[in-house]
Amino acid sequence: MTLRTVNVARYVTPLREGGSLPAIVEGDDDGLYVLKFRGAGQGVKALVAELVAGEIARKLGLPIPELVFVELDAELARTEPDPEIQELIKASDGLNLALDYLPGAINFDPVAERVPGALASDIVWFDAFTSNVDRSFRNPNLLVWHRNPWLIDHGAALYFHHGWDGSPTHAGSAFPMIREHVLLPQADDIAGADARLSGKLTRGDFDAILALVPDAWLVGADTPADPTEHRAAYVEHFMQRLAQRQRFVEEAIHARA
Repeated sequence: MTLRTVNVARYVTPLREGGSLPAIVEGDDDGLYVLKFRGAGQGVKALVAELVAGEIARKLGLPIPELVFVELDAELARTEPDPEIQELIKASDGLNLALDYLPGAINFDPVAERVPGALASDIVWFDAFTSNVDRSFRNPNLLVWHRNPWLIDHGAALYFHHGWDGSPTHAGSAFPMIREHVLLPQADDIAGADARLSGKLTRGDFDAILALVPDAWLVGADTPADPTEHRAAYVEHFMQRLAQRQRFVEEAIHARA
């Protein structure tokens, strides 16, 4: 399992509706990407969550744009007139993360759009598994592209890892915030989603996904000094959550009822 790496050739425009001020950039492969800055206010843990949750979604067969590593040169700040964006570029010099830009995609409208029950159930299961607090009516983090929903913005998932030292987590806990999920009313087969998806994830999958995370994104004041230990702690969290998934599955079913 690998992620491509592209270099930023041109800063195109900021996306000011995002709290972390992501931006559309052009890569040296002529592609357009939505760049998530390492130096944004949420910090590098948001990039870890974006990468890990995103690749779990891909493993489950859910629709998510390609994730790529992006090398950003702080020199690009010299041509940017906005001081806030200048500082963000300078603070993010080096390796960042981006999603493939979906041209012509529109924001998901929970009133106008319908998602098939099985897919809605799968997305609810995935968000409960990854403790994603940010797929609500207020902020669906879904795009509609070619008439199909696409999952974006998973930086708020894995919220347990903020200030986490790698010690055992409450992996088997329920996820009460699932009651705010934008697709919960359409998720008519959550038990079926559990049967479909739980067997698609293995320890080897989590090992491979965590191996993608750069060492520098895992080492900090509140984390183990050894990135290998930190990766193993994430993997153990996911294995425990998978084994004890009945609690969050029942919580989602109860919330929908």
